[in-house]
Order: sequence, then C-alpha cells, then structure tokens
Amino acid sequence: VQLVESGGGQVQAGGSLRLSCRVSGRPSAINFIGWFRQAPGKERELVAVISTASSRPNYVDDVKGRFTISGDNDKNTVYLQMTGLKSEDTAVYQCAATSYYGITYPDDPDDYQYWGQGTSVTVSS
Repeated sequence: VQLVESGGGQVQAGGSLRLSCRVSGRPSAINFIGWFRQAPGKERELVAVISTASSRPNYVDDVKGRFTISGDNDKNTVYLQMTGLKSEDTAVYQCAATSYYGITYPDDPDDYQYWGQGTSVTVSS
C-alpha cells in the first residue's frame, strides 16, 4: 500500500485548504485511514480518521466542526477539508492507513502500518 498526499500550502488564519491522500497498492486491505499532524516540537497526533467500510468519521475535539474527512472510493482518495484554520493548525500533515480491526477507532500512530510522506500546512495570523 502506498499513500501520496497533496494539497498543503500557506494560508491566512480563517482560510481553508483541502488535503488529498491517494491510496494505491492493496486498498482493499485497509480498514481505516487517518490524518495525523505534527507541529514543531510537538508529538504527532491524530486529527481525523475514517472507516473504509462504513465511511464513518471521527475527529479530535480541536478540529470538530472545522475539518471534514471523506473518501472517494472510485478515486481511491481520502480528503481532509480544513476550514476556519488557525495558526495552531500549522504542522506537517500525514495520511496513514491501517488494517487494524476493532470496535474503536485507532488513534495511536503505532496502530498504522502505512504512511505518506507528509504535506506542510502553514497558517499565518
């Protein structure tokens, strides 16, 4: 499984960006796809995750109401639509995929087997 992100960039506070994560290889082996971010000097954190089976999303509290994760099965692509961006959203964003199967959403980076290279998002105030 290979993941390739795109869509990062620089935006002013309050603006919007849409990140894309294209999945190739054996996407049928994947049960969840998540977007993580890591800001300078901080630990990597899960921002949003989506189930490939049900398309049901889950979000960290900080981005609820501002970010939307969605998938397009025909394009094997998962999107992260980010609105109302804040300076604290500045980070490198990575998508990750996992064959993890369970009743809870996987939120630990160690739960994910496949990672993209990351795309940088900079929000200026």
